Amino acid sequence: MLDTQLGVETPEGVLLILRPAGPVVRFAAFGIDLGIRLGIYLALSIAYSPLGNLGGGLFLVSVFLLEWFYPVAFEILRAGATPGKRTMGIAVVEDNGLPVSPSASIVRNLLRFADFLPFLYGFGIASVLLTRDFKRLGDLAAGTQVVYREKRAGDRAMPEAPPRALKRALDSETQLALVGLAERSRRLTPERLDELLVLAAKVTDKADTPTMPPEALKTRIFGVAQWLIGRR
Repeated sequence: MLDTQLGVETPEGVLLILRPAGPVVRFAAFGIDLGIRLGIYLALSIAYSPLGNLGGGLFLVSVFLLEWFYPVAFEILRAGATPGKRTMGIAVVEDNGLPVSPSASIVRNLLRFADFLPFLYGFGIASVLLTRDFKRLGDLAAGTQVVYREKRAGDRAMPEAPPRALKRALDSETQLALVGLAERSRRLTPERLDELLVLAAKVTDKADTPTMPPEALKTRIFGVAQWLIGRR
């Protein structure tokens, strides 16, 4: 992934890592969704053709509804992802990392007409290329962004441990370092891992780190890392 990485801190002090999706993967998702809609239009045109003028009117209404509410329906009902986005592993979320709300989804999709101007999504492409988190105009107005979907818990390389809540507030960089330590722990030598675990333990509690066996220390730090990525 050549995209940037953003850290969003929740009011509870938990750091969420968001990876904005760039123009290439978003264009691929758009192409998939466009193909699906074109297939539906073809099926509807065949179904409505025996109805003459009435069928033509129904077809136009169907095109209008699909063009404007196809993405809204999927973003609201399917965790922010149309079939194309789901295939490409991306989804729409709000700027704070929360699931996209109905109002935000409607705003970002109704403003697609502005992204299309002056032609062939000229303004939308320019906005995506010029903003750090690859936002088109609709995203800027709605306070949303398209990000890579969070991997399932089973896909993480982090060792399993009972989640352990933090006893003190930590800044975003420290939280990210603890999660990174847990995810890279299997690639470290035992001696280096023990050294880093002792340093990590000193910043996770107000009290001095008591002497404890290495395995207990691993369980403690890895548990904090599990808690930081949202497991409870």
